[in-house]
Amino acid sequence: MVARELATVISNRLRSFPAVAILGPRQAGKTTLAKTLSTNYYDLEIEADRLKADLRWDSIAASDRLVVFDEAQSYPDVFPRIRSAIDSRWEKKGRFLLLGSVSPGLMKEVSESLAGRIALCELAPFSITEIGKTKDDQLWLKGGYPDGGILHAKNYPVWQSNYLDLLSMRDLPIWGLPAEPPATRRFFSMLAVGHGNPWNASQMGKSLGVSYHTATSYLNYLEQAYLVRRVHPYHDNLKKRLTKSPKVYWRDSGLLHSLLRISSFDDLISHPHVGASWEGWVIEQILTFLNNRSIQYDGPYYLRTNDGYEIDLIITFSGTTYAMEIKLTSSPSPSDMQRLNKTAALIGTPTRVLISRSTDHIQSDNQLSTNLRMFLEYLKEK
Repeated sequence: MVARELATVISNRLRSFPAVAILGPRQAGKTTLAKTLSTNYYDLEIEADRLKADLRWDSIAASDRLVVFDEAQSYPDVFPRIRSAIDSRWEKKGRFLLLGSVSPGLMKEVSESLAGRIALCELAPFSITEIGKTKDDQLWLKGGYPDGGILHAKNYPVWQSNYLDLLSMRDLPIWGLPAEPPATRRFFSMLAVGHGNPWNASQMGKSLGVSYHTATSYLNYLEQAYLVRRVHPYHDNLKKRLTKSPKVYWRDSGLLHSLLRISSFDDLISHPHVGASWEGWVIEQILTFLNNRSIQYDGPYYLRTNDGYEIDLIITFSGTTYAMEIKLTSSPSPSDMQRLNKTAALIGTPTRVLISRSTDHIQSDNQLSTNLRMFLEYLKEK
């Protein structure tokens, strides 16, 4: 079994809070991880497990043993009971571990019943620092879902297609998305084609035959289900005109590539969207790295001026703001760093990072030209 980096954060939170919630997309590995922490497990989507939990509640509430409630948002009645059990023995930590595949339902119950009693952790699919160094390109192609191909190579891309079908036909409607499954799949495909581009609600709504408000509400559901990520525009008092719409990325590259009908690495590197795919994958890997270490950050942001200057990722953590350019090349040129320096100077960001597929790690003062793995190793030392 592949060790999950978030396990350390979860264990630390269990020592400090009565309850911890692990959020994240379906099939990211939440259940597998939770069962390494406790075998006292109930899947609250299953009626038999609900009944067992109900009949055993007195012993659950009195026990010091960690209990896991999977898909907790599907059984709202459990939240007041957890609150009562916590309040009756407030000094006891690490009693309940709640798992949820979508944040709206779970967060509603958490905010109403467990505020101040629970810590939240987000588990993403496998990341670059959780797999072997020889699998980087396979992780980029197939994504990080454990069953999606990174552990079982033959599953890609059929697994991803079935996963998206299940989401559109069952899970997203249950969670509240009002669209019919064919419209949801069409929305998926449109977001894949527009991956890494600024969000245009009016254009998207027109293509779907709905209002721009409705299109944005659809996007909200996918974001809350951990399927897509919005990278918001960086705003400052610049004289230049800026793009002001968020960029939208598929969080898992395997789902993106399945939607784009990319079946092999050769297909990927020759695809028209390969640059946008690489950019989104690198951004997600960096953010997952920070999340897995419970490093708080401001962002992510991007900057794009109307006269062509752009920074792919702006993020602040540990007192440092990083301006990052992400280039799909194995031999970045001096002009790439010069352009990044010129653009970063517009917002007064001294730390500039050029991430490519180069094997070189070149550092000079606050300028860094490197690859993704070397950059993450650099961050470990900060």
